[in-house]
Amino acid sequence: MNNIDEILLLVQVLPPFISSKVEKHPRINEIIEIVMDVGRTPEIRFPDDFEIISSREIMYDDIEYVVKRIGEFGKDNRAGIPRTLHRISAIRNRNGLIVGLTCRVGRAVYGAADIILDYIQTGKSMLILGRPGVGKTTILRETARIINDNLKKRVVIVDTSNEIGGDGDIPHPAIGRARRMQVPTPELQHKVMIEAVENHMPEVIIIDEMGTQEEAYAARTIAERGVQLIATAHGNNLANIVLNPTLSDIVGGIQAVILSDEEAKRRGTQKTVLERKNPPTFDILVEIIDRDTFAIYSDVALAVDCMLKGIPMRPEIRVRDGNTYKIIQKEYYHGIREQTLNRPSTIQKDSKGLEKTSDKRLERRYRIWPFAISIDRLQRAINDLELPIDVVSDINQADFVITIKSKKEEIQKKIRQKPALYHLQKNIMIVRSNTYTQISKILDKYFKSQSEYDINSINEEIEEKINILYQKNMESIELDPQPEQIRRIQHEIVEKYGLYSRTEGEEPLRKVVIYKKKLLNN
Repeated sequence: MNNIDEILLLVQVLPPFISSKVEKHPRINEIIEIVMDVGRTPEIRFPDDFEIISSREIMYDDIEYVVKRIGEFGKDNRAGIPRTLHRISAIRNRNGLIVGLTCRVGRAVYGAADIILDYIQTGKSMLILGRPGVGKTTILRETARIINDNLKKRVVIVDTSNEIGGDGDIPHPAIGRARRMQVPTPELQHKVMIEAVENHMPEVIIIDEMGTQEEAYAARTIAERGVQLIATAHGNNLANIVLNPTLSDIVGGIQAVILSDEEAKRRGTQKTVLERKNPPTFDILVEIIDRDTFAIYSDVALAVDCMLKGIPMRPEIRVRDGNTYKIIQKEYYHGIREQTLNRPSTIQKDSKGLEKTSDKRLERRYRIWPFAISIDRLQRAINDLELPIDVVSDINQADFVITIKSKKEEIQKKIRQKPALYHLQKNIMIVRSNTYTQISKILDKYFKSQSEYDINSINEEIEEKINILYQKNMESIELDPQPEQIRRIQHEIVEKYGLYSRTEGEEPLRKVVIYKKKLLNN
């Protein structure tokens, strides 16, 4: 059955003076809703506008005509037509009498979920957000079919309003062979969610319109049992969910944390800060901006942490392009390496067997530890100067330290007391005051020549490592993890010293190891 035939099943329950106009309308395939209100003229709504379909006003008899031809209204004032995806919602007066109907056209759009199919196939739980009418339920319906029929996983749909699987006991074929559990009343949705996982052994549970705290807790219980969740929730974007006290638990929840004086000073923040309380229920979050534009956060925990700390970030943006899609913006978290994102990472080889990457230019990244410096100002300066710097919270991970003049001696003493930090003695950046201007100036001074690969610094590092290699009579010594372009340079320099090297480890921690003797498999 095609979309026109599906729409005509809805048209047949409308009063003849409306149905005769709708079935002949040139834009019948674009109709979203047909609205009938007592005392007003009927209208049809499209994605971008609406049209009055008749000059005759709706009467109570017209409402009754439709009600007699559809299923019973539930407590949520919704009804449907058996084995279709159409939904009829009622508006009642104070006495409970129906005085208005919203007849929403339901469509099965095959291929609707292709734009996020790679994320669906990861097996991770996914939360889908977006304004009403943007296509969330359509995505869920297609997702259920793909996971069950194509990926061969056991899928159970918790269908509160029968919007996913359609009205009636026999679900619409658009969900494939996925199983559907109907919910007697909306307030029982959370109980049916738990019943689904306890009684029917699903690998995937699909839920539409999560909106209560009980449903958030039920979702967490399901996720903790290892079941993949695909759900929609009330909210347009991640910020809506984070700030919603009812639903914030599904993205980890928020708690106020009181920092010590020293930690607050180091961070450059107030003593009371907001932090994520728990691991999020959902690993991936998708915001449907419009029917063809999707924003994707591949790591919800990381996104929430960045949002609470004020770290600049942006999601991946995908736009439909015919039967495929284009990525018009890559996912980005300022000061955090791309490799930390929870997404597939593959290493390819060129014709010479050397590693290659899709990035046009991989920079050497530097790690900076701020002490008594505002993290927000530091991150803003790094962003404005476009510097390859990650801000770290542990001095043991740092390549540089930045602090104010009054703290210089305290930092130097700390470094002298720990031999592992000796490399920081020459890498302390001192600012006169904790201001954005001062921070920007010192960063520009230190790093303006560091943006491209510095052959001299690479050579100096290797010389230092080789000296240690011989002084301590070691057989091999590791260099710090670096991008592939820098590793190539390191291999060339090591060869000039008459030594041997090879790359070891996994991304993003692959590094060059220097050997005195040639290895058998080298």
